[in-house]
Amino acid sequence: MAMTLHVDIVSAEREIYSGAAEMVFAPAEMGEVGIAPRHTPLLTRLKPGEVRVREPGGNEQVFFVSGGMLEIQPHVVTVLADTAMRAKDIDEASAIAAKERAERALADKTSDLDYAHAQAELAESVARLRSLEKLRKNQGRG
Repeated sequence: MAMTLHVDIVSAEREIYSGAAEMVFAPAEMGEVGIAPRHTPLLTRLKPGEVRVREPGGNEQVFFVSGGMLEIQPHVVTVLADTAMRAKDIDEASAIAAKERAERALADKTSDLDYAHAQAELAESVARLRSLEKLRKNQGRG
């Protein structure tokens, strides 16, 4: 029997996922991390991107997170996300609109703009669109 770990993905609003996994991939602040059972304990910040959960049997669940914290224990992974959703639930039109809005704000040098906020909005919308694109590509293979 393959070893597994327990995964909880929680947003500020609700629990998104709870279940067993053979492997988890997450967008940690310093780069993507791969987490297998018996991983060394770790606490790190997450950047916007996708969390992939490979379930026993090989099925992969994909989630978008806008940032948050990742806690790793030898047999438990907890994702505490500001915002989290299943990749299939991403609203493509609103993500494209947010990306365009952020790009316009960054291009407009005359406005009293919070550049850090605009850059964060741009990074989040691009990460949402990438998650959706990868999901579509993976569904095409299945």
